[in-house]
Amino acid sequence: MKLLSMKENGQDRAGMLIGEEVLDVIDYLEIVEGKGEWIDSDPQLPAFHHLEGVFRDALDLWNKGAQRLRAIVSRLEGDSALAGECRKLGALVPLSEAKLNPPVRCPGKILAVGLNYAAHARETGAQLPDFPLIFSKCTTALIGPEDAIRLPRVSSKIDYEGELAVVIGKRAESVKAEDALEYVAGYTIMNDVTARDLQGREKQWVRAKGLNTFAPCGPWLVTKEEIPDPHALALELRLNGEVRQKSSTDDLIFKIPQVIEFVSQDLTLMPGDIISTGTPSGVGFTATPPVFLKAGDQIAVTIEKIGTLRNTVTAPDKE
Repeated sequence: MKLLSMKENGQDRAGMLIGEEVLDVIDYLEIVEGKGEWIDSDPQLPAFHHLEGVFRDALDLWNKGAQRLRAIVSRLEGDSALAGECRKLGALVPLSEAKLNPPVRCPGKILAVGLNYAAHARETGAQLPDFPLIFSKCTTALIGPEDAIRLPRVSSKIDYEGELAVVIGKRAESVKAEDALEYVAGYTIMNDVTARDLQGREKQWVRAKGLNTFAPCGPWLVTKEEIPDPHALALELRLNGEVRQKSSTDDLIFKIPQVIEFVSQDLTLMPGDIISTGTPSGVGFTATPPVFLKAGDQIAVTIEKIGTLRNTVTAPDKE
């Protein structure tokens, strides 16, 4: 399933993608309850008499209602009258009309892996790492699909990095690689936007990777049963329609179970934490001449079986 977070009338809500439409789950359940159906029969979904604030993002939705979600999708696909009523009452709307948030609105941590594609390591002139190179991106950098990447005032060399991201589904501490995927809720897309001049000048990458709007994420969370092998996915980044990155996740040096094992040793991963797994070759600063982002640029990162994360670049804020 494709689970998502969205903004509706100023409120954060959770939904599902059904075909090319977005279902607001709270609105759906209120419609069904209004038809006199008992909707609290699933023990995963208690107290739906007071729905406001119950589901606020994709992970919250998944953790509280996995069984019912599958039933909702099946019913809507088979009941055209109910689907029509949902459309009429605004619970089921075209994707183009939905304002999506990042799939996980408030992750406790955003971690990322540097130099994790063999071809990318080679294009930068770096040796292949002996172990995962982990860094953090600030949670205040997080933005959603269609949100603007705002160029900073403190840097003039802003680069893109399209990446597969993993969303942790349950508490994970010192797990083994063979068990690691049990702790995964699903997968999404991250653009690891980077200030290359800051990255080269400073001894650590906190600012280079963590400035405001430098973590576009989305468009939704694809649950892990939909992607049994996350290491066989085509990845492509287009800048203003031109392909700049084109690879497959099979080029990952450290696979997702290895990364989770490495990170979780004496560092607890919590539900909603995001791990961005690294970027393939084709980044802007290695091009001849180098390609850096400018106001008006359109970036689209597409990953097979997930979808496309789109963002526009805007000028810096005025002083």
